[in-house]
Amino acid sequence: MSRSPTPKRGASSGGTPATIALERAGVEFRVHTFDNDVAPGEIGFGKAAAAALGVIEERVFKTLLVETTGAVRHAVGIVPVSGQLSLKAMAVAVGAKRVDMLDPRSAERLTGYVVGGISPFGQKKPLTTVVDVSALDHDTIFVSGGKRGLDIEVAPRALLSVLGAVSAPISA
Repeated sequence: MSRSPTPKRGASSGGTPATIALERAGVEFRVHTFDNDVAPGEIGFGKAAAAALGVIEERVFKTLLVETTGAVRHAVGIVPVSGQLSLKAMAVAVGAKRVDMLDPRSAERLTGYVVGGISPFGQKKPLTTVVDVSALDHDTIFVSGGKRGLDIEVAPRALLSVLGAVSAPISA
């Protein structure tokens, strides 16, 4: 599996909606590409990304969508690939009585990305976003860049700022 980090800042052509959103926000980030030859159901896209990038799983975060029973209809939870999203903790974080995982097709329609490549940045519509507090333990974390085989390395505080997100203990 290959990896090619490319520093990005400023306008460029040919980016994904995620990289374009970060460029517009003036945020420093790195783009990492890698061979994505994992089949769904094997180890998962996020764990495969961590292995391909040669970083610990606690620094690679997955973007998960939930449907809520509260005032916020849909929300995004960002947790390390080494763990799972706690639905109970996510419900508390978004002020809902209960949340359920959104089915993959609905997540793709809502975000404009394919499963395994859903980025928290550049989604079709801004959604309430909660990032697991463990992200703040690292100088940089990795999230999907908007397609399979493309990850963005970004400072967690920059991620929170650009997304208008909050941090909370939402990982199980």
